Amino acid sequence: MANCKVIAVTNQKGGVGKTTTTANLGIGLAQENKRVLLIDADAQASLTLSLGYPKPDELPVTLADIMQSVIDDKPVPSGHGILHHGEGVDLLPANIALSGMEIRLINAMSRESVLRTYINTVKPYYDYILIDCMPSLGMMPINSLAAADSVIIPSQPSFLSAKGLDLLMQSISKVKRQINPKLKIDGILFTMVDSRTNEAKEIIASLRAHYGEKIKVFGTEIPFSVRAAETSGRGKSIFAHDKNGKVAAAYRTLTKEVLEIERKNERFRNDAAR
Repeated sequence: MANCKVIAVTNQKGGVGKTTTTANLGIGLAQENKRVLLIDADAQASLTLSLGYPKPDELPVTLADIMQSVIDDKPVPSGHGILHHGEGVDLLPANIALSGMEIRLINAMSRESVLRTYINTVKPYYDYILIDCMPSLGMMPINSLAAADSVIIPSQPSFLSAKGLDLLMQSISKVKRQINPKLKIDGILFTMVDSRTNEAKEIIASLRAHYGEKIKVFGTEIPFSVRAAETSGRGKSIFAHDKNGKVAAAYRTLTKEVLEIERKNERFRNDAAR
């Protein structure tokens, strides 16, 4: 179980590339021979849709069903509800039923740790579990942060996205203090970067200066691309859709950065154990 890393991909602002990053980073890790589970923790089911399931409301088992079983203290059979994608990742899908989970969690025992309880049962089967969080600061994202070892924060280099980061940092700090003391921030990832605009360059430079000393800002920047936007309707990753393009190259580089974080952590753990 200790060898599985759980990463929440989160930002309370929508449209910043959370789902695209979850899917492509997950498939990038699978291409590096890692066992990967992607969890769609958003009632909009964007991750489920983008991985080729156009009618999520017709799926027999989704994350909402799994979490309800945990709340009801019912056993969840091994592999229950998990779908297998052709590019080597597993998916626990979501649909609109998840929108009611926020209300049910309010009255649930250990309400912040329902998702963590489930994830702990599947950790032995995976090297990485990536959670695509909904764009809010409600009970579902808190469950995701409570279950995670670390956080990746996709952010567009725009004024409004930059303003929202401080609020998100406060929420992550609160979860770390009160619920999950082991939670770390792996880094801020700039997405949909149009390097031709001065505004994007200025905001990226400003945020690197503002956060860079305390929080890692990934060296990789995901460029804006029409080809990348097309992938969500095709049920496959950028690697399968445009493998030689600039976005695929960026996600390969990001995958290496994420793997390097874990290698450094492993070296640190080994040194500490000596």
